[in-house]
Amino acid sequence: MSGDRGSAGVSGDAVGARWPELIVALALMVLGTMVIADSLRVGIGWADDGPRSGYFPFYIGLALLGSSGWVFVKQLLRFKRDHAVFAEREQAKLVLAMLWPVTVYVAAIFLVGIYLASAALIGYFMLRYGKYKALPTAAVSFGVPLLFFLVFERWFLVQLPKGPIERWLGF
Repeated sequence: MSGDRGSAGVSGDAVGARWPELIVALALMVLGTMVIADSLRVGIGWADDGPRSGYFPFYIGLALLGSSGWVFVKQLLRFKRDHAVFAEREQAKLVLAMLWPVTVYVAAIFLVGIYLASAALIGYFMLRYGKYKALPTAAVSFGVPLLFFLVFERWFLVQLPKGPIERWLGF
């Protein structure tokens, strides 16, 4: 995430690396702390039959907390002199153009289920950015979720989140 650490400064059409690095490091520190806390809840020691269920996640959480804490402290120590560019404004706009549909997709999974939400997301990206015609878009946007349904739910017997329409259809 650091990029080039030149001293030229961040221009008005760029986003500096300071805040993105601090925010991501802080978010990962929170995640690491949550993993450690839950591991302690379920037990991190050894039982008669081997390690308890929190043993390995505890050490993963420690590594996550330590590494993200290191990035956070390093960034704070060089905050005033760090002029690295995280992204140009146009690059950030492209990222946001992808981020909002994916955010809507995640919310839609809870409302309509993963299969219909996935069909809508695939269709949106194929039409909007791929400039595909309706027939190939419909084939792929319904074919991919159908393939995932067959692989996960029928072959591996893993239930994925379903919405009311999918339950009504018998998925």
